[in-house]
Amino acid sequence: MPAGAADPSSNGRAPYEGERSVGQLFAAATADLSALVHDEIALAKAEIRKDVKRGVSGGVSILVAATVALFAVPMLSAAAAFGIHALGLSLGWSFLVVAGAYLLLAVLLGVLAYRSFKKIEPPHRAIEGAQKTAEVLKNARPRPATQEEIDRGLGRIP
Repeated sequence: MPAGAADPSSNGRAPYEGERSVGQLFAAATADLSALVHDEIALAKAEIRKDVKRGVSGGVSILVAATVALFAVPMLSAAAAFGIHALGLSLGWSFLVVAGAYLLLAVLLGVLAYRSFKKIEPPHRAIEGAQKTAEVLKNARPRPATQEEIDRGLGRIP
């Protein structure tokens, strides 16, 4: 609206320079709220993406542990058991020593995978921001304007 033109909803009063109408204020508030929600969603995505990467890392550790157990155990077990048997231990005890060593390795790999999964956290900042926004929106209720606010808006009170 050009400066000096009367706004039909303002009872013939010309707006002050730089003054915004209620519609403009509402549009600005809506745009700000929309931007806030989009920013909170982006923050949540970033935090979840980081935790998904940690989860993938733990999953890869488990996959590596399973691969070692499935493909290496039979060949290395036999070779190690026969090697220990060649040192003078009976064949039965040689296989038992090798099996214990592989169980120890599996436990170690399992502990490493558990540590990776333990680092996964919920998106604290995004949850906190969403709760604060919800709290503000809960408490932001329209109320009727007081007579003083009406008079100020109409320019009766400086």
